[in-house]
Amino acid sequence: MLITRNITSLIILPMIMFSFSQCSSQKKLQETAPVKLSKAYCQTWVAGARGGGSGINIFIPVETAPDKKIVLDSVYFRGRSAKLETKPQNDTLYIGRFLTKVNEKYDLVMSSDPKQEYGNKRPEDTEKIPFELKMNECVVSYTEGKKTKYFKIDEVEEKAAIPPPMARKQ
Repeated sequence: MLITRNITSLIILPMIMFSFSQCSSQKKLQETAPVKLSKAYCQTWVAGARGGGSGINIFIPVETAPDKKIVLDSVYFRGRSAKLETKPQNDTLYIGRFLTKVNEKYDLVMSSDPKQEYGNKRPEDTEKIPFELKMNECVVSYTEGKKTKYFKIDEVEEKAAIPPPMARKQ
């Protein structure tokens, strides 16, 4: 009887400790953004040449450049994450760039001989982001001092796609 109780305790105690550790790994969202934001939007694009690539860019405009203690780092959007960047001429517009596979060049060899398929790339694993988001929501990670924090943008407007450049007439 005593042995059964000890074995049960040894099994249940780690399970309880593991369940509590999962709570602390959940990312906590801040109630408000650390900077004043304008309307965030996203836009899809496709290169004009076949195999030239495609993607979605998300634009997060801020009304004033953030304090030096606050650095907007990355964005989580539609199940993926990307680093945020600014352009030197406009430090109040943050851009996250996500490449998609719509117009990607495929170099795939299919053969009955496995040796001929050796150079094929293996499919990329899809990343798992730590947030449950709707299609029009994103989460921005930022650092304040040495702490990483997160805030959510509820309404990301989807603007019309950027048309591919047209070929020159000959």
